[in-house]
Amino acid sequence: MYHAKLSASGLGLFAARQAFPFLNWISRVNAKTLRADIIAAMTGAVIVLPQGVAFAMIAGLPPQYGLYTAIVTPIIAALFGSSWHLVSGPTTAISIVVFSAISNHVEPGSPQFVSMALTLTFLAGVYQFAFGVARLGKLVNFVSHSVVVGFTAGAAILIATSQMKNLLGIDVARGESFLHTWWEILSKIDVVNGYVVAIALTTLAMALALKKRFPRSPYMLVAMVGGSLLSIFLDGPAHGVALIGEIPARLPPFSLPDFSFSTLRQLAPEALAVAVLGLIEAVSIGRSIATKSHQRIDSNQEFIGQGLSNMVGSFFSSYAGSGSFTRSGLNYAAGAQTPIAAILSAVFLAAILLLVAPYAAYLPFPAMGGIILLVAYKLIDSKNIRSILMVSRSESAVMIVTFMATLLLELEFAIYGGVLLSLVLYLNRTAKPRMPSIIPCPDTSPRRFVPVASDSTRRCPQLDIVEINGSMFFGSVESIAKRLNLIHERDPSYRHVLIVADSVGTLDVSGAELLVEEAENWRLRGGALYVSGLRIENRMFLKRGGYLDMIGRENVFLSKKQAIPAIKSRLDAERCKACSLRIFTECNES
Repeated sequence: MYHAKLSASGLGLFAARQAFPFLNWISRVNAKTLRADIIAAMTGAVIVLPQGVAFAMIAGLPPQYGLYTAIVTPIIAALFGSSWHLVSGPTTAISIVVFSAISNHVEPGSPQFVSMALTLTFLAGVYQFAFGVARLGKLVNFVSHSVVVGFTAGAAILIATSQMKNLLGIDVARGESFLHTWWEILSKIDVVNGYVVAIALTTLAMALALKKRFPRSPYMLVAMVGGSLLSIFLDGPAHGVALIGEIPARLPPFSLPDFSFSTLRQLAPEALAVAVLGLIEAVSIGRSIATKSHQRIDSNQEFIGQGLSNMVGSFFSSYAGSGSFTRSGLNYAAGAQTPIAAILSAVFLAAILLLVAPYAAYLPFPAMGGIILLVAYKLIDSKNIRSILMVSRSESAVMIVTFMATLLLELEFAIYGGVLLSLVLYLNRTAKPRMPSIIPCPDTSPRRFVPVASDSTRRCPQLDIVEINGSMFFGSVESIAKRLNLIHERDPSYRHVLIVADSVGTLDVSGAELLVEEAENWRLRGGALYVSGLRIENRMFLKRGGYLDMIGRENVFLSKKQAIPAIKSRLDAERCKACSLRIFTECNES
């Protein structure tokens, strides 16, 4: 009875920790960690202030919505996610996808635009939450890093393009294609506003200088203040310099997404793209920091945390958010110990918003444009781009296609296309397992086998040993069959083949039928097909399906050590006597 109660208690605690993951780390909070978290939180709050305004502008929303997102989203994500250092909120890539998705339906900046952005956020959160509950966290592993690199580089170009009107002081229609926008910019280059350009470039130069000299300082915030002061000095508004206007000094107000069927149907495809991109960002960033903090990230829990943060955020005037690499990296570097740092950062930002919101009335759009240009530049991972181009043609193709699709197609299709290309690349790799011929390495104890070329003269003249590194499933059987047939085509004197299956993971019906078919082919050639090292579950699969008897039980061995002596006794004895290679130790035995 006692043990039953104890077991029930343990199950209850496990269920509670699954439902409320913050119970897993709340016990780590003490006076020491709290001090470290407060310092990290203050730094994060100052950093996110200009970013929140900039990201909202990229998304086509009033500036306060970026700050609302940076207040609500990180709290929920920290409580229900799995990472101790991930800081969620508005991000550059998500912001531009939100703008692209909603601007197809309504005018950016309008009340309808804001309403649809909230609905898009709620739907994206539902997708993410559902993926987490369905335990689909591992799916992120199948999205190539090249997709993310290509997409973010393309997004950076789009962001810079969208800010040209704020940087040059010209009127450019919103929502047009990339090529059309640049054609319009070039056609109006003769009416550029010099005051606007001066303020934008001064802000950008100040931010770059401060970043280089004081990399951990709130350089964006200081640069924006500098740009605002220059605008006041030049009497910018009198010379056509537009100001952002006053931001409401209040906490995130309650909001209600549009749940009409027509709106949900319109936004469902775009919301899926936002959800997928947000999950890729969050899990990738969480894992990147976890390699330094030695923490294990639960992808499924992260999916749930991101989903809840967007679902809840949509009811508090927040648009779609995800993990931020800049703020998360800074959070870890600043010494954060627990997710309390992300929560306190949001609280501090709320306090700052109430104090400084009125001063946003003096913030010029060119200054924000300069900051956003810097944000866009930081998105281009030139080091990774060079590495991908140098090491892999297939990954380079995925990156370039995703990059071009981001510029020339709707962003949601660019994301879907990138993910699809990743899956095609993955399936192509799994469909072509490595299958080297192997031979014993002389003078090694215990005996070790090493790969040789498939046409090497060092192989046994009667027995080829082929090691399969991969799965034997419907996608790979054609490649495996070609490799085995190539042995006989190159040298018809070969009669025997041993498949070393130690590294074979999955074996399905197609793989089993291939083994039966190949066993029959090699019998007709006067020899046999042998298999060694099958995992117990694969061996039992062959037995249950009757495939083991069709292959020949006498031809299936537990290991190479068991297989080679048995196969040696079935080879042509006369050819063995005349052979000078003697690559097996069994060759020297009488």
